[in-house]
Parts: sequence; structure tokens; C-alpha cells
Amino acid sequence: MAGAVCGDPSLQGEYVGHVPGKISGCGINDAVKISAVSGVALSQGSLMDCGTAKALKTWVETGVKPAFGRHAGGVSSLKVAAHYVCRTRNHKKGARISEHGKGRAIDISGFIMKNGSEYSVLRDYDKGNGGKAIRAAHKAACGPFGTTLGPGSDGYHEDHLHFDTARYSGGPYCK
Repeated sequence: MAGAVCGDPSLQGEYVGHVPGKISGCGINDAVKISAVSGVALSQGSLMDCGTAKALKTWVETGVKPAFGRHAGGVSSLKVAAHYVCRTRNHKKGARISEHGKGRAIDISGFIMKNGSEYSVLRDYDKGNGGKAIRAAHKAACGPFGTTLGPGSDGYHEDHLHFDTARYSGGPYCK
């Protein structure tokens, strides 16, 4: 049964513990499986560490909810395209381990509204009010997350928003 995790009642899910990786460098210590953040459901339970869960909460509260406001009743859930998976960056052989493989990343492909309508990153990013809200939410992730990527960033992120909690000496990397 889901409950509060990471010492925060706004983070709903379950404590999982150690998740081993098949590749050296993968895995999560003290993993949680998040099902909802600040009243916004995730389309699938998502494995991550508490630092990533807390960054997700900050983004939902200060980015997603203000970006969409009460349009179509407000955001009810986020479509999760990917969360923990032990793999290299962009699935390239010999590349460094992806932040996904460390439980420090989540990919969001769409936003489902309380009235049942849906905004897709692939379909709506550059269109109308839905696209404006998606772009505002994307921009707001820069800071809570160390890396934010989306359409136009590198060809691998045309259909989703990628967020991870990697930290860089020069500050967040946002495209």
C-alpha cells in the first residue's frame, strides 16, 4: 500500500530499498517507488532515489501546476515514459551509465488533465495553449533538476522531457 516516503507526505509511494544493477555503476540505494507527487498521479510507479523524488515534487509544485493552472480542471497525472533502467546514455555501447541507471532520472511524455484531456510532448509542444504550458513546465524544471532536455535539445528527446538530478560545476544543463 502506498504511503508517504522520503519523510514527505506530498510524496506518495513505497520504500523499496536496494535495487541492484546488471551493469557496474547501475543500481539505487534506498530506492522508492513513487505513485503520486503533491496530488498529481504518475501513470506508472517510478523507481528513484529520494533526491530525485524531492526534485520532482518541487517541479510539480512550482512548474507544472502554475504552468497549467486550472486549464481543463488542472493536471491530474503525468505520463511517465521512463524511470529507472540500468543502461548507458542514449543506449550507446560504451557510453557512461545514464542517470536513469542510478535512479536519478525520470522522463515525462505527457500531461493528463482532470477533465480527461491530454497534452503530449510529441504532439503538442509547439501548439496552442497546451504547448505553451508544456514549454513553461519544461523551463521551470531547470534548477530543481540538474539536467533538463526536451524537443530541440539533441534528437533523443523529441517526444518527452528528460529530467535528472546530476549536478554540474557550471550549474544546471538545460535545453
